[in-house]
Amino acid sequence: FALKSHHNAIAATKAGLFNDELVVLDVETPEGVIQHNVDEGIRFDAPLESIAGVKLLQEGGSLTAASSSQICDGSSAVMIVSEEALKAYGLTPIARIHNLTVTAGDPVIMLEEPLFATDRALQRAGMKISDIDAYEVNEAFASVPLAWLKHTGADPEKLNIHGGAIALGHPLGASGTKLMATLLGVLKAKGGKYGLQTMCEGGGVANVTIVERL
Repeated sequence: FALKSHHNAIAATKAGLFNDELVVLDVETPEGVIQHNVDEGIRFDAPLESIAGVKLLQEGGSLTAASSSQICDGSSAVMIVSEEALKAYGLTPIARIHNLTVTAGDPVIMLEEPLFATDRALQRAGMKISDIDAYEVNEAFASVPLAWLKHTGADPEKLNIHGGAIALGHPLGASGTKLMATLLGVLKAKGGKYGLQTMCEGGGVANVTIVERL
């Protein structure tokens, strides 16, 4: 799963599918100014053997540093406006929020809450998981999206199509809006209508947002 995250991110990067999401920065180095336009976490040449060979974080467990999200710096933003603001400022929306659900569960076993939050969001929206065209499930650890897939029965080919936090990083505090930008980019690239984003959070909280591309 970790290798697939990198491969998806590599393919999206080479195809220029992140271009509308990224703000290119000029970085001064001793050799001169360079343009920083690619996320640094992507392993462009990592074979499966190197990922599989990383030491387990705990004896008898399944998680390694390679199957966990990368701690990184980053910033992101999403503009949410009312119908009145759209008219007042002449804005053209790219999506609307179809449903937003926040739930809280076990503060210790916090990684499971996106599973149950997704159930509730779909119920509130009157939708089935198969109605969704693309899923962005934060890859805090590989176990989260894998457990989510098993619980929901979702199509794995619709999951984190452009890679996830294992490859692209998990900038705490910025990951939510980053995922939303990527989700909207995936829907645009694939011609999809509905997207679902979910992530686990501190204290056992999870949120799910279902959006409709306009």
